[in-house]
Amino acid sequence: MSNTTTKEKIEAIIETAGKLIPSTNAMPQNSWSDGNVAICIIDEAGNIYGKLYGKDKVKNRRTYDLAWKKASQVWITGLKTGEFEKKVFNGELKEGDFGIQAPDFIGWQGGQPIVLKDGTRLAVGFSGFSGESDLEIVVKAIEELGI
Repeated sequence: MSNTTTKEKIEAIIETAGKLIPSTNAMPQNSWSDGNVAICIIDEAGNIYGKLYGKDKVKNRRTYDLAWKKASQVWITGLKTGEFEKKVFNGELKEGDFGIQAPDFIGWQGGQPIVLKDGTRLAVGFSGFSGESDLEIVVKAIEELGI
């Protein structure tokens, strides 16, 4: 994939993550989602890519909203969701420096900055599984692609 564009790499991540949904959904901590999950990826230029998985449009609306909020918070802060909030509440960072007010923080896992092997930086949000699984499915997809 070394000669592919950022868009093609992101599309491959989205497709590969989709293939990992059945096995991730089979885990006891994730079975409640019924595969209704979403991914949102923002590239360095601010282009937004996303996908809704599953058949429940109402659940997908909610999971994509959370995936978007996770990805956009990472895009703004450069930090994983959860880590940013801890730093603000511990006084290491100032809330006002990022333009996100405390009630709008996404304090749970699922948003993460990703740097591909070629140096491409992505802000990724995944939502619908447990926070740990939301992080892992993206990392596994990228590892499978070798990018």
